[in-house]
Amino acid sequence: MRFPFISALCAAGFGLAALPAAAADAPTSVVTVITSADAQTQLMGMVLTMQSIKAGATGHMLLCGPGGDIALKDAPESATAGQPPMDMSPQGLMQKIREAGATVEVCAIYLPGKGAETDVLLDGITVASPPEMAERMMMPNARVLTF
Repeated sequence: MRFPFISALCAAGFGLAALPAAAADAPTSVVTVITSADAQTQLMGMVLTMQSIKAGATGHMLLCGPGGDIALKDAPESATAGQPPMDMSPQGLMQKIREAGATVEVCAIYLPGKGAETDVLLDGITVASPPEMAERMMMPNARVLTF
């Protein structure tokens, strides 16, 4: 056997650590942080956030750096162009996530870094409060996703 340590770990019950947590320990909140400029990465973050919401979690999305551009009324084409296989754009799915009840915010330093004001943001998207976002991220039943 090439990897005898694997057999030893399994025999010792190491595999039990990979079992799913009890329902009571399941995350009830998902905080998704999007920083990537890549449309496919942004969209995958949106897909997993939406699936988490459909599974019963509350959603909070934080858009920073190039990820913040998704929140702009005048967003780059990469944020608004449909992606396969569903022809959905990162911005389009972000709007559906917001309509599903999730909060969508840009980082507190995003707009000052662009030299812009809140009027450049899509309706319903606000600027995050760092203490409130940190509190959301530190909740015992929160899951933080970063893309």
